[in-house]
Amino acid sequence: MNEFAKTLIFFGVVLVIVGILVGIFGKIPGLGKLPGDIYLKKGTFTFYFPLTTCLLLSLLLTLVFTIFGKR
Repeated sequence: MNEFAKTLIFFGVVLVIVGILVGIFGKIPGLGKLPGDIYLKKGTFTFYFPLTTCLLLSLLLTLVFTIFGKR
C-alpha cells in the first residue's frame, strides 16, 4: 500500500474517533467561546467567526504534524 493510501486511512480513523467523542460529550469544552472570537448579533442577523479558536487549533495541528511528521 502506498503512502497516500495510508495517510487517507489514518485521517479517516482520526475523523471517526473525533466524531464519536463529539457525539458522546456534545462538544469540546472551552472551544468556541474564547476571547477574540467575533460574535455580532443585530436583530435577526447573527454572525459568528471563531478567530481565536481557529488560530489555537491551527497551532495545535501544526505542533502535532511537526512532531509526528519526522520519520
